[in-house]
Amino acid sequence: MAGSLLDRIIGPRVRSDDLAKGGLRYGVPSFLLLVARILILVSLFLPYWHMDLVAPQYPDNLHLTAFVNHLTGDVAEIDGLNHYIGMRSLEEAARIERRIGVYLLIALVVMLELASWIHSRWAVLLVLPAALFPATFLLDLHLWMSHFGQNLDPDAPLSSAIDPFVPPILGSGMVGQFETIASAGAGLILATIASVVMIAALFFHRRAYMPLVKAARQAEAA
Repeated sequence: MAGSLLDRIIGPRVRSDDLAKGGLRYGVPSFLLLVARILILVSLFLPYWHMDLVAPQYPDNLHLTAFVNHLTGDVAEIDGLNHYIGMRSLEEAARIERRIGVYLLIALVVMLELASWIHSRWAVLLVLPAALFPATFLLDLHLWMSHFGQNLDPDAPLSSAIDPFVPPILGSGMVGQFETIASAGAGLILATIASVVMIAALFFHRRAYMPLVKAARQAEAA
């Protein structure tokens, strides 16, 4: 029973003669998943998000860059400005996410590797987390920015000078007299491209292996 269940999850194997006749058909899904894995691994070393703060007292503006595991740029200066309006330090945001970010992406790469060996619809469950990662990253970022902007310290020196706000995670917005300009980093762009590649991989995966799954079911029924 356990072996039968495992066989259903793994899916039918491709016979050598079928592989010889339709190697490209069966190779495309695995190749696309390989491309997606490479894109995700490269994204680990690149910034995922940028924010520029246009401040009158800073001629060159202030810049913040977020990687999956750390922040760089003018973090201290931005925190200093945020302190006066009662906003918490940026280093307090997404601590768990930054701590596990690299390991999470590596886990997603491993899941994509396993998906390339699955010839059934169960492969979708292994691909879906990685495909949704860019959207999940932006959603998590939005929730943190909203939480910080909507929960200002009422005892801060300039707390009465600004209303609660939600800084945009993409595009421009105003926070008091300051303008924020947020944009996706190269890492997030690569991860998004990887998601598109994964969707294409699932399409070709279904086209390649669904006939084999149906044939296997018919053989069992017979």
